[in-house]
Amino acid sequence: MDALYPRLLVSDFAAAVDFYETALRELFGVEPVKVIHEAQYANWDFDGQTGLVLFGRDQIAGTIGTTALPAQADAQDSSMLVLKVDSVDDATGILEKLGATVLTAPQDRPQWGPNLRTAHLRAPNGTLLELQTY
Repeated sequence: MDALYPRLLVSDFAAAVDFYETALRELFGVEPVKVIHEAQYANWDFDGQTGLVLFGRDQIAGTIGTTALPAQADAQDSSMLVLKVDSVDDATGILEKLGATVLTAPQDRPQWGPNLRTAHLRAPNGTLLELQTY
């Protein structure tokens, strides 16, 4: 049973699918389980469990009655998608080629944990990403 998984609410569904479809294929060899453009829904599984879901931000806004609120606001990030990868340096290069913006270059972070190496990027849809190895 899928108990917990990230569902990213995205403004540009097609662009987000393009980015994550290629990124997850290149980083983990994972293909989407389904991509339904009309419903603005896509999901990927890892080892038989849901790993990531994309959902159109306007779809959920209509569902919960928040369409009158601003779509974007200046604020600190309130979520981050963390991807454990084999090589932070290689994964950073792959995601940068796919349009992600590097915020912090790959670096060792012994103050966060032994043998931890991270990089932080912003996906084209605005999601904050952390790549890590340990």
